[in-house]
Amino acid sequence: MKFGLRTSGAAMLASVFLLLAACGGGKAAIADPTESPAPIVTDTPTPDPTPKPFSAPLTGVERDDEAMDRPIAVMINNFSAARPQSGLTNADVVWEVLAEGGITRLVAVYQSTDAMEDTIGPIRSNRAYLIDIADTYGAIMVHAGGSPEAYGILQKQGKPYLDEITNAGPYYWRSKERKAPHNLYSNLEKMHQGAEKKGYKNDMPVATYPFTAEGTITGAVEAGAEPATQIDITFLMQSYKVGYIYDETSRLYKRSINDEPHIDLNNSEQLSATNLVVLETGHKTLDNVGRLAVDLESGGAAYLFQKGKRIDIDWVRSPDGMIRFSKDGSEVSFLPGKTYIHIVPNKPALADHVVLNQQ
Repeated sequence: MKFGLRTSGAAMLASVFLLLAACGGGKAAIADPTESPAPIVTDTPTPDPTPKPFSAPLTGVERDDEAMDRPIAVMINNFSAARPQSGLTNADVVWEVLAEGGITRLVAVYQSTDAMEDTIGPIRSNRAYLIDIADTYGAIMVHAGGSPEAYGILQKQGKPYLDEITNAGPYYWRSKERKAPHNLYSNLEKMHQGAEKKGYKNDMPVATYPFTAEGTITGAVEAGAEPATQIDITFLMQSYKVGYIYDETSRLYKRSINDEPHIDLNNSEQLSATNLVVLETGHKTLDNVGRLAVDLESGGAAYLFQKGKRIDIDWVRSPDGMIRFSKDGSEVSFLPGKTYIHIVPNKPALADHVVLNQQ
């Protein structure tokens, strides 16, 4: 099976799996019995059977026009004082990974959204492994500060980044509604302005994931998949738990933190995703501040959640730079929609980080 890449990557992608071993109505009118019944009118639109000509590369959602912008990866503060955050419902893909002290950080990847003026944040600092996540999409990074290691990588390797502290302050603002450092925001309009000012290319090929209407958990795979309608994920601290409840009607996993709905401040919507991935990998503490090294090269075990089911998969850093997911040597297909990816330590094992509770 080919990986989804707009450039000619078939031969390169074929080599990847050689590495894999292992969501009114007014008052009703009173009818006159002497009149003929009025025709029934509904507000339900007739579905358009004609597919749209394009689909977004990172969501597979059909579009009238082609989504061609270079991805932008925003480092989002996930400390309790920073929640609820703004703009996460517009992200194509959201990653969650540990930062210092057992707190997680979110990397929100924006590529196909047209909500250019919507607030995004609070925005926080960068780390080497967050750069690694952004690199998997060839993304421009948006952050405020960073670890010494991260700055070394950004500067020595010529990475595309917009840092509120060192090179892109005018493209951010501080909210008076919250205390620093949990009050730094921007939006995609400003981010694109900053990227253009700094000369970062926008006309680059955008890597894609494979999408199908059925996804991966279908047929024989679905028959062998474990029911997963309620999911709890712990990263390090038992006092911090990410939860998802699967909604059969919308086919979405609705996200909570410590049993409270995780809301987008912009629109009061609960965060949700169509596809969930939880992957395990090595974590190492680097210093007394608690900074981490997170291995995003070696590959390993992962879970895929779709349609209220869970299957075991693998992850690998493929030659095209993407972190990709496979089962039995073939890349898995996502359902069209948003994907949330969670990185947990491999000690304890993956199964110890994920608990399934059926409704």
